[in-house]
Amino acid sequence: MSYRIRPDRALDGEVHRVAAHQLGKAIAVLKDRPQGLHEAVHDARKNIKRVRALYRLIAPVAREFQRQENGRLRDMARTLSGVRDATALIEVSHYLQETATSADEQQALSRVSEVLTARRDRLSQEESDLEDKAQAAIATCGEAIEAVKGISIECGKRDAARLLRKSWRTNGRKAIEAFCECGDTDAHVESFHDLRKRSQDCWMNHMLLRDIWPAAMHAKQLEAKALVDVLGRYLDLSILSGVADREPQLFDSNDDRARLLEAIISRQQIAREEALSRAHWVFADKPECEARTIKRLWLEAAD
Repeated sequence: MSYRIRPDRALDGEVHRVAAHQLGKAIAVLKDRPQGLHEAVHDARKNIKRVRALYRLIAPVAREFQRQENGRLRDMARTLSGVRDATALIEVSHYLQETATSADEQQALSRVSEVLTARRDRLSQEESDLEDKAQAAIATCGEAIEAVKGISIECGKRDAARLLRKSWRTNGRKAIEAFCECGDTDAHVESFHDLRKRSQDCWMNHMLLRDIWPAAMHAKQLEAKALVDVLGRYLDLSILSGVADREPQLFDSNDDRARLLEAIISRQQIAREEALSRAHWVFADKPECEARTIKRLWLEAAD
C-alpha cells in the first residue's frame, strides 16, 4: 500500500511521495468517476483526509506549511460535503432498520429511509454547481501537489525519530483530552466529533508508520478504525435527530417520526457506550510512553 512512510528512506522524499500519490488519486477519481460523481466525491474526500493527517504528523518542522495546506484542503473538502452528508443519513437509517426491535419499528424505519432517499435526491438536484465544485477541487489538488514539492524536511533518521515522537505525543495528548471530555455524562456532541478526529489521526498514523512493527501497528490500526466507525455512527444519529426536529414536514406520519426519534435515542446510547469502551483501549497508553516507543521502533527499523 502507498499510504506509508518507510523508515529506511529519507523522510523528505516519503512525505512528497505519499502526499502526491493521495492527491493524485483524488484527482483521478474526480475525473474518471467509475461509480458516479457522488461516489467519486466521497472517495476523493477520504484521500484528502489522509493527506491532512500526514501533514499534522510533520507539523513540528513545517508549521506554516501544515497550517496553510490544511486550510486549503479542509475548505475544498467542505465544498463537496453536501450530498455526501445526506447520503450518510440514509446509511445510518439502514442501520436502524437492521437493529429494529419489532416489525412495526422496522416498517416505520423503512419508510423513513425512503423519505431520506427522496430528500438526498432532491438536494442532489438542487446542488446544480457540484460539477463546478468537482472541477475546482481537481484544480486545488493540483495546486496542493505543487505546494508539497516545495516543502523541505531535510533531517536524518534521528531527527525524524524525534519529530515523530513529538507529533505522536501531541496527538496522543489531544486524544486523551477529547476522550476525557466525552466521559462526562452531559458531554456535548462536539466532544465526540473532536474524539472522532483524534481517532482518525490515530488510525491513519498507524497506517503511515506500520513498517516499524507491522503486526502491532496493524492491530492498533484496526481498533482505531473500529472506533472511528462507531463514533461516526453516533454523530450521524445526532445529525439525523436534528433533521427530524428541523424538518418535521418530511414525515407523512407523526408515528414514524416518533419511532425514528425513539430508535435514535436507544442506538445512540449503545454507540456511546461502545465508543467509550473502544477509546479506553485505543488510548490506554500514556502519550509520552507511546511516543518514546515510536521513536525507538523508528530508529531500529531505519537501521
